[in-house]
Amino acid sequence: MPVHPICHRTLHARFSNAELGKIGDDPAALAADAEVGRFLGWVARKPPDFHAPTRRKR
Repeated sequence: MPVHPICHRTLHARFSNAELGKIGDDPAALAADAEVGRFLGWVARKPPDFHAPTRRKR
């Protein structure tokens, strides 16, 4: 499933590859995460070509 670059970077900043492998390609499971859910609400109000820096894991 194609993912916008800003969304892709956000998912990898939030989850490890192993965690993403367990979640699979289930958008509802990703959106259920509080941090990702807030991001999705924020990015939904942006234009389709929007790009911004992504925070890394701490």
